[in-house]
Amino acid sequence: QVQLVESGGGLVQPGESLRLSCAASGSIVASYGMGWYRQAPGKQRELVAWISRVGNTNYTDSVKGRFTISRDNAKMAVYLQMNSLKPEDTAVYYCNKRLAPQWSWGQGTQVTVSS
Repeated sequence: QVQLVESGGGLVQPGESLRLSCAASGSIVASYGMGWYRQAPGKQRELVAWISRVGNTNYTDSVKGRFTISRDNAKMAVYLQMNSLKPEDTAVYYCNKRLAPQWSWGQGTQVTVSS
């Protein structure tokens, strides 16, 4: 079973940046498209960015132009660079497979954007 560990979250002011990291155990991760998801209080978890096995990327409209997803298969890691953060980006962020069935979810990393 793949274990996912997210890190890099924190409390920032609007307009600032954060870089999230996802460490995945198991070399099998390189064989899958991966995504970053987020869940805000009282809302469903949503997919915000995803990257194919070969590095093609896509983003939900609300983060397009501000977030950048990348991966390092040698390090079994996935990253999310988040720029120009807004209060509505506040959520717990998770990484997982792009397509169902996902692996067991990690603990996530809290991102809070507030002045």
